[in-house]
Amino acid sequence: MLTAFARAFKTPDLRKKLLFTLGIIVIYRVGTHIPIPGVDYRAVQVCIDQASANQGIFGLVNMFSGGALLQITIFALGIMPYITASIILQLLTVVIPRLEALKKEGQAGTAKITQYTRYLTVALAILQGTGLVATARSGSLFPNCQVAGQIVPDRSIFTTIVMVITMTAGTATVMWLGELITDRGIGNGMSILMFISIAATFPSAMWAIKQEGSLADGWIEFGTVVAVGLFMVGLVVLVEQAQRRIPVQYAKRMIGRRSYGGTSTYIPLKVNQAGVIPVIFASSLLYIPALIVQFAGSQAGWASWITANLANPRAAVHVSLYFLLIVFFAFFYVAISFNPEEVADNMKKYGGFIPGIRAGRPTAEYLSYVLNRITWPGSLYLGLIALVPTMALAGFGADQNFPFGGTSILIIVGVGLETVKQIESQLQQRNYEGFLR
Repeated sequence: MLTAFARAFKTPDLRKKLLFTLGIIVIYRVGTHIPIPGVDYRAVQVCIDQASANQGIFGLVNMFSGGALLQITIFALGIMPYITASIILQLLTVVIPRLEALKKEGQAGTAKITQYTRYLTVALAILQGTGLVATARSGSLFPNCQVAGQIVPDRSIFTTIVMVITMTAGTATVMWLGELITDRGIGNGMSILMFISIAATFPSAMWAIKQEGSLADGWIEFGTVVAVGLFMVGLVVLVEQAQRRIPVQYAKRMIGRRSYGGTSTYIPLKVNQAGVIPVIFASSLLYIPALIVQFAGSQAGWASWITANLANPRAAVHVSLYFLLIVFFAFFYVAISFNPEEVADNMKKYGGFIPGIRAGRPTAEYLSYVLNRITWPGSLYLGLIALVPTMALAGFGADQNFPFGGTSILIIVGVGLETVKQIESQLQQRNYEGFLR
């Protein structure tokens, strides 16, 4: 990896792309520390210092914003509205025929779907910004802080509108920065910004584990966490790269005087076909009951049960339900993102077949069978990775946003591998000398 980056900096055009990407990252990180108008920044810092490491229902969004959510900055919502909009559009593509037709139109249809994603991102940013402002005004953003109600001193409608508009504009700016990286930089811009947001929380999380440790002034806990982190990275890389290759052979066809086909290839089916989406779905779904209780402020029996079982990451009900939801959403997302019948029809149209399997319906049934078989270990792997923060919470006193587990490690490793592959592919295109030299 380091060799690839060193060679990339020696190539002039790649060096410009890397420096441009680094410049956008610096701008993004600066924006995560600029507070929005109408917020008492000192009160926010007091509450952050008093708050425990566990941010509860806002932990996931705070992680995706690089810690900007709880500081209520102009980039407080981060990339989360765009991620939500992308997932919603991807799910609606299977349900709405118009979107499915656009997806099949190629580049023009993809551009149209991207435009719809931008509109939906702005709408979600307005909704989430309004919710964040309302939560900050009520003091629910920091429940255990004495000055939480003083975070927004001016509660007029004008101030509220200005705060929501500022955060919405910040989300639109983040979306624009991500698209600039995609067009003029290296890698997928949105993924790079998500990578930076999560990586920015690592130093503080690691230092908190060291400070809270008791063995050798916390260095033993710190070293153990680093060792576990390296093992987790190796495991995630191994599973993320694992795939089942189904051989496909294309028969020869004569078109005029030319012969086409006769080649052999394969269909790569990843073990973790769903990626990190099931973990995000399961986390978001489990946050909804706790969010309802927090806004309702009820002390009834059902509210106490939700607080004790669903909102507590160490509760047996929370752990079991979290694991089962991840497994369910893994199968659900694979079912809507990979259509065996469509793949089988395309293979049949171009004269392709799986050796030993008849084309058409038998091919679709075989692909479904293989996909279900490899989704089981993939979903169990996702569930176990997601439960690492819970085990860290019990073993090291770390928070549920433990740096080497769950959503963070999956995104960090996935984006890192994809970016390195893109750099290597571009290096191969520029350094390939051909067969004639």
